[in-house]
Amino acid sequence: MTQEQVQHATGANTSNTARFLQSLNDTCDKYGISSHIQQLCFLAQVGHESGGLYYTEELASGSAYEGRADLNNTQPGDGVRFKGRGLIQITGRSNYTAISNDLGIDCVNDPTLLGGKNAPLCTPDQLANAALTAGWFWNKHNINSLAAQMDITAPVDSSTNLDLFQQITRRINGGTNGLSHRVSLCVAGQPYFTGG
Repeated sequence: MTQEQVQHATGANTSNTARFLQSLNDTCDKYGISSHIQQLCFLAQVGHESGGLYYTEELASGSAYEGRADLNNTQPGDGVRFKGRGLIQITGRSNYTAISNDLGIDCVNDPTLLGGKNAPLCTPDQLANAALTAGWFWNKHNINSLAAQMDITAPVDSSTNLDLFQQITRRINGGTNGLSHRVSLCVAGQPYFTGG
C-alpha cells in the first residue's frame, strides 16, 4: 500500500501515516489482507478506531471493563490494565493473553507493548505491535472473508457493500458505533485503490 492510499483511507495526517506505513504493509502481508477491497476496509476500520492512526491507547481509564467475565477480566485492576490498545483497540485479559501466546509479545506482563497513549509518543516496537495486533484481530475474527465479498468498483455505501461493511463493523465493535465515519473513510480512500 502506498502512503497516499493509507492516508486517505485512514484519515491520518502525513506524519502518522509515515510512522505506520511499513508496519501496516507488513501486517497486511502477514495476514493476507491482500486485495484492494480488503486493504481499504481494514484501513478504514483502523482509521476510525485509532482516530486517524493517532491513538494507540484508549482515552477512557478502562474501569468500565472491570470484572467483565466476557473479557476474562477476573483479577482486580484488569479493566484498567487491559483497556483498549493498538490500532484496533484490543481489550481484555483474554485478548492480551491470546496475543502473548500467538505473537510472542508479553503484553500480559507489559500491556503498553501494544501502544502508549498516541503515535508520536510510541516507540518503534509499540507502533509495529499496534499495527500487528490489528491484523491479528482482523484475522482471528475472519474479517477478510467479509471484505472479499464486497465489490470495490461499486460505491461502498451501496446496499450490498454497506451490508457487508456493517457486518465488518459489528465484528470489530460489537455494534455499529461510528459507522458513518467508518464508511466515510472507506469512501474517501476508494479512489486511491481503484485508480479512479
